[in-house]
Amino acid sequence: MMNNETGGKVRVARERTLENIHAAAIAEFSEKGFQGATTQAIAQRAGIKKAQLHYYIAGKEELYEELLQKVLKVWGDIIQFDPTLSEPEAVLSRYIRNKLSFSFDQPELSRIFTSEVLSGGHYLQKYWPQATQNIVGKENLIHQWIVEGKIRPLDARLFIMHIWALTQYYADFAVQVKHMYGNFGGDTQAREHIIGEVTTLILNGCKDFAPPPSQGREQTSDF
Repeated sequence: MMNNETGGKVRVARERTLENIHAAAIAEFSEKGFQGATTQAIAQRAGIKKAQLHYYIAGKEELYEELLQKVLKVWGDIIQFDPTLSEPEAVLSRYIRNKLSFSFDQPELSRIFTSEVLSGGHYLQKYWPQATQNIVGKENLIHQWIVEGKIRPLDARLFIMHIWALTQYYADFAVQVKHMYGNFGGDTQAREHIIGEVTTLILNGCKDFAPPPSQGREQTSDF
């Protein structure tokens, strides 16, 4: 029978091994998708034998679904419209910052979701009803802002999807960002600059702008 000290060491060792397995699986699934990933490759990345891996996990499919649920849970927890804020600028700024921060900090985990969507989303069937319900809540708040004259009339659902596209880019196309903009991984100033630029672009898209000057009919063409 194990004493408390021995049991504690065993528990810590198990947790560390599981962390290594999850990190290895994230890298493998992110790089190769579900079909291309193998438990042998995950075990190698984790520094253990395949037989040891299956002591900790039931199989590749269960591990893959677990990681998908992990990214969905993170998004569900932190990437929401903050209910403590009321003004569009504050709500959207917080939302964009949280989404970009996740893309910066966990690009591989984020890409697992994207890879699954691109492959048809078989493992996301249970997720779509909840996701749809979630976006309806955001739409309702945006419609309220429109009615109150706080933002211009716009397609609320498309607006949210466009925010996803802009922010997700920094995870899905991290390699392109590295070559086009530079590897800013640990550069807080560069991260803040990107967050500021994306936020400004999106917030400006909510505003009413004066129409461009009319091109007078008296102007003649050179052609």
